Amino acid sequence: MNLHGLEKSRLPTHVAIIMDGNGRWARLRGKSRLEGHREGTAAVRATVELSRDLGIRYLSLYAFSSENWNRPHDEVEGLMALLESYLECERERMMREGIRLMAIGDRKRLPVSVRRVLDQNIDLTRHNTAITVILALSYSGRDDIVRTVRDIARKVKEGEYDLPEIDESLVAAHTETGCIPDPDLLIRTSGEMRISNFFLWQIPYTELYITPTLWPDFSKRQYIEALLEFQRRQRRFGKTDEQILRG
Repeated sequence: MNLHGLEKSRLPTHVAIIMDGNGRWARLRGKSRLEGHREGTAAVRATVELSRDLGIRYLSLYAFSSENWNRPHDEVEGLMALLESYLECERERMMREGIRLMAIGDRKRLPVSVRRVLDQNIDLTRHNTAITVILALSYSGRDDIVRTVRDIARKVKEGEYDLPEIDESLVAAHTETGCIPDPDLLIRTSGEMRISNFFLWQIPYTELYITPTLWPDFSKRQYIEALLEFQRRQRRFGKTDEQILRG
């Protein structure tokens, strides 16, 4: 079955997106960086909507990294206010469209009012099943790995695990995304060629798609182009082409 020219049977289960370029979008138009972030919320809405309509099960959005706390105070304050407003405005739509919300990252650093709205939305949508949207907020891939190592080390010390039991599956289960599959496709907007401390454990065989499009201009059409490119690729997971063809 084709949908928007896509093979529905070969869609990624989990798409992750580094949403980059809001500031540059605003600068090119003589606007404030915060206005760029505000415009970026429309792209979030459209991407979530299309992911849900296509049947993509998981969508991870890198919304705010741990390093972003180092940005100017006014920008960070404005971003947090925008996040709070977005979460409040989207609550009804999440329930209406069956969107489940999750969040990963050091949420203790978020303002109290933002945490309250975020927690409310997570709790309210926990039984929704159409799509799971994971917001990475105050997130660091390295910090995720460090906390995972500490958690496993503590459990070894307490006798819950023996050292020979520690394998990839155990480590993966202790990361913040342990309950969801690794991303099949990682999209980065704005043309930057780096991962920026996102999902360092989770993406060893994730397909990467880099587009020069700035995030506020990332449309449904461009999202479909990324998905079509994903379907044109052969995922080998370390095997040869011949092995893949033999099944």
